Amino acid sequence: MADRLLDAQEVERTFELLRDAMGGDMANAKGPKGQPDAFRSCIACMLSAQSRDSNTAKATRALFRLAETPQAMLALDDATLIDAIRPAGLYNNKAKAIRKFCRQLIDDHDGHVPDTRQGLLSMHGIGRKCADIVLAFTFGGDAIAVDTHVGRVCERTGLALGSTEAKIAEALDERAPDWVKPEGHFWLIRFGKRVCTGRAPKCADCFLASLCRYPDKRLRRAGESAEA
Repeated sequence: MADRLLDAQEVERTFELLRDAMGGDMANAKGPKGQPDAFRSCIACMLSAQSRDSNTAKATRALFRLAETPQAMLALDDATLIDAIRPAGLYNNKAKAIRKFCRQLIDDHDGHVPDTRQGLLSMHGIGRKCADIVLAFTFGGDAIAVDTHVGRVCERTGLALGSTEAKIAEALDERAPDWVKPEGHFWLIRFGKRVCTGRAPKCADCFLASLCRYPDKRLRRAGESAEA
């Protein structure tokens, strides 16, 4: 697998190119879940598991109309909680996870969401992706959250490899230069949505083609012959 990884100099150059092509005004950008505080960001992340963004948004809006604090959420009866989050799917399991998270938050943290990765990961229902989202977008920490798009880009290009998104995140955290981490998530997710797409990556027009380690690069445009 070592030949699939970019070396340190190539990683640096890759991020320079991503910054130049996919950067912009990030000062007022919101995190992927767009929530105004750490508690609601955590809840939204939990609801987003195996749920489309549009369905997650419906569920979060419905739930936060009813409760915006862990105390208020615990005061909801099961039927009301489940009905609110139903659009996000897996609502029985998610309702139980939300209750455990809220109870742990009150009992162990006086209702305040921990502001470190280790603290966030100690919370029920919070995995690496959610922890990094909250850390970066609520607390202003230097973390690159790895979602489906970011994970795909990392594995294809050779920025970082791993058997899960959490493993990719760990590897990327070690391999990415510090100057990248405040805004790197945005560059990678934009690149994943616009260029390195899931089904038909635009390899022939990609500014990373010469660096990328993706073994199935499509370097000819659709309809272009091998002799072209």
